[in-house]
Amino acid sequence: MHSFQRLIPGLLLTVGLLAACSQSQTSGNANLPGHSAPRYDYVVSVPLELGDTRAAVEAQLGGSVMTWPDNSCSASGDPSCTALLGFNRSSAAMKILSTTASRPVFIERNKDVFTGGGELTAFMGGSRIIWASGGLQAWSGGSRIIWASGEYSPLPQNTGIWTKINLQAAQALAPNLGAGVTVAVIDTGLDLKHSAFQGALSDPSTWYDFYAGDAVPQDEGTLGVGGFGHGTNVAGIVLQIAPKAKIMPLRVLGPDGSGDVATIARAILWAAAKGAKVINMSLGSAENSKVVQDAITQVKSQNVLVVSSAGNANANTITYPAALAADGGAGDFSLSVGSVDLNDRKSSFSNYSDKLEVVGPGENVYAPAPGELMAAWSGTSMAAPMASGALALALAQPLNVQVKDLDNKLVDSAADVYANNLNAAYNGKLGKKGRLDLVAFLKATLK
Repeated sequence: MHSFQRLIPGLLLTVGLLAACSQSQTSGNANLPGHSAPRYDYVVSVPLELGDTRAAVEAQLGGSVMTWPDNSCSASGDPSCTALLGFNRSSAAMKILSTTASRPVFIERNKDVFTGGGELTAFMGGSRIIWASGGLQAWSGGSRIIWASGEYSPLPQNTGIWTKINLQAAQALAPNLGAGVTVAVIDTGLDLKHSAFQGALSDPSTWYDFYAGDAVPQDEGTLGVGGFGHGTNVAGIVLQIAPKAKIMPLRVLGPDGSGDVATIARAILWAAAKGAKVINMSLGSAENSKVVQDAITQVKSQNVLVVSSAGNANANTITYPAALAADGGAGDFSLSVGSVDLNDRKSSFSNYSDKLEVVGPGENVYAPAPGELMAAWSGTSMAAPMASGALALALAQPLNVQVKDLDNKLVDSAADVYANNLNAAYNGKLGKKGRLDLVAFLKATLK
């Protein structure tokens, strides 16, 4: 991060605190499909004072208000009332603002700091295949058989993956299958009209496209180019694990798979305010964003579980916010997820670190693709929604542990990926124990 990010010692300016004052969003320009809302090079977090108005703050500091509390602050210096302003200025100009502003401010680089991870690897049979039978009714609570003779019937290509994490037995242990649990997928949006999602999405009043600035978080682009289809795949993986959960689609990434700090922070707060119990973020950044981390801290205080992917650079470090997931100790509501293959060996692309908490089989995972298609993706992005789905399975059942302990139980119940010198080069860097084991997790958490 730039050196001027920390400006006032001891000052706690958090975007997360915006949730204490319900937010409204500034209206952008008209948003046609593919047209993005106004974007800014820098985001500035500003503590509001008694009597502040949008116009007055903009005149005082410059920039454009991105978020503003709906209610007036109860007193000057109330830390629960904070605004975000967007700036398109040079780095030098922002440094000047940091020292000349009439009030303390917190500045971060904003535009395209985050990216979604993963790669489109295959269509079934090497060609595009129309989604069979008009949809997967089992995913939305219908009667279609999910497992038959040991095979995952809706998508037999995933049978080996789901067998590896003991999904069939896990779904038998958690027969509610995630019913009553909403999982927010903060991503590229998803194909809202895809048959696989009919009856499986949260109420449309909970959807939002933070990238385009409208209420239609539709996955946009060309399949096989950039990030198009990424969110559709991620949401489909959650529903294969927890078929009766609801998906809350929130778009924060553009067709190229990149997104902004402020946009992601706003989506995190939105998800919690609209009833999500699990937030899946198959995205990350090499930069530690305090704005995003403060938003995560805020929703954790509301018993919301946050799952983040570890990144795909085959690096001895993991991306943020996953890199901070383990820092809160027991019951921190956050989880970082990397990837292994079906032999439990580290995926060639997966980042690794002694901070990484758990891994899942994230290679060639089939799920819906835009346009009534199915396709496989590979990445830590595909492993993360497996963990999110597992948490949804548990949350839909009577628990013998507190919600704050679920993420740690998922880590502690994982299968060993270090035995017999397996992954010897990555000892201790593919999670505390290793790969997701959903049966062991549920046995440790359910009554």
